[in-house]
Amino acid sequence: MARTKKGRPVSGWVIVDKPAGIGSTTVVNKVKWAFQAQKAGHAGTLDPDATGVLAVALGEATKTVPYVTDALKCYAFRVTFGASTTTDDAAGTVTESRSERPTDEQIAMALPAFRGQIQQVPPQFSAVKVDGERAYDLAREGEVMDLAPRALWVERLEMIARPDPDHVDLEMVCGKGGYVRAIARDLGQALGCLGHVAWLRREWSGPFSTEDAVTLEEIEALARTEEIDRFLGPLDLGLHDLPHVMATAEGAARLRNGNPGMVLTSGIDWGTTVWASFDGKPVAVGQYQAGELHPTRVFNL
Repeated sequence: MARTKKGRPVSGWVIVDKPAGIGSTTVVNKVKWAFQAQKAGHAGTLDPDATGVLAVALGEATKTVPYVTDALKCYAFRVTFGASTTTDDAAGTVTESRSERPTDEQIAMALPAFRGQIQQVPPQFSAVKVDGERAYDLAREGEVMDLAPRALWVERLEMIARPDPDHVDLEMVCGKGGYVRAIARDLGQALGCLGHVAWLRREWSGPFSTEDAVTLEEIEALARTEEIDRFLGPLDLGLHDLPHVMATAEGAARLRNGNPGMVLTSGIDWGTTVWASFDGKPVAVGQYQAGELHPTRVFNL
């Protein structure tokens, strides 16, 4: 006998304004419990001390997570000059201090080196795997690792405020896999004064923005009630960056069984990844080929 899944078959996105002092996984578990959802995931981890957009996928929406994690993201953050830390943020132990402080002009001249396609070495305290183990676990044991640099696309990096000589507020739009803490670390090194992140907030991630986010307090207030679904966004929010096509009735039936199905569209190139809907509901994601969608992910809605 097949095992019955626990919870409600609820699917969609919940955009949480994550508070500081709590891990992303803990937030996901709280949302999953509050909605009594069978399955949950998220589109991009935030450090425990970071705040802002954490997009939580429930049910079938978890199948759209890869299309959101690849999207651009915007971070606002403050860099503290004059010290490096073990974690590259304020939570770590200071490892070195310097008295030098950069001018606004020096900061402006340094920022272009961090735009475009750059190579970035992840922080020692990061989720990067080293010989099968997480770097942060090894770092906690006192091991210093020679982490390989990784490519990162930085769409934009601008100075938005200079509250005092010890700090600068920056805003960055970047692609997948970026570490803001590494930007702060490397900028401080480039300026000769050292630096680390004082605070960090993710303003938006792909189609999700803090303007549409709800707090954990709001979620907990309506946990396990019928009213909580007011915080649930549609599954297709996670497909925002993919072209949309309409399936025929017969095509939708075939797609739901994992087979190629006919779709109605024009101007879509062969091999393009698209998503199809029928009767207002997402059916599948796949490759468009000569009037048919060849599915790679099918939604059971």
